[in-house]
Amino acid sequence: MNFLCAFLFAGIFCLVAEVILDNTKITPGHVTSFFTVLGAFLGLTGLYEKCITFAGAGATTIISNFGYMLYKGAYLGFQENGILGLFSGLLEYSSCAIAGAVIFSFVLTLIFKPKD
Repeated sequence: MNFLCAFLFAGIFCLVAEVILDNTKITPGHVTSFFTVLGAFLGLTGLYEKCITFAGAGATTIISNFGYMLYKGAYLGFQENGILGLFSGLLEYSSCAIAGAVIFSFVLTLIFKPKD
């Protein structure tokens, strides 16, 4: 059941993205930014934690989770250190995801060649 919930949750996000991309002139960068902001907003309202409980990995592997991580890090940093904690918590909580994206992107560019 966990696999089905994860598949459906992430699949709905992908479906919405494809519908937006196919029916509007919005670029993939705009859709990515929208989902990142949506993840932060859902984190602010407390709904994203419920989504993670429901969908598990389906909610933690998509781009909206990055927005949620940014929100969560800023919130925890603010609770610990005040205004300056917003920035330190933001980087502390999401640095693993950022570093992983950079490292995996670099490794994949070494393995695969772009089309000319």
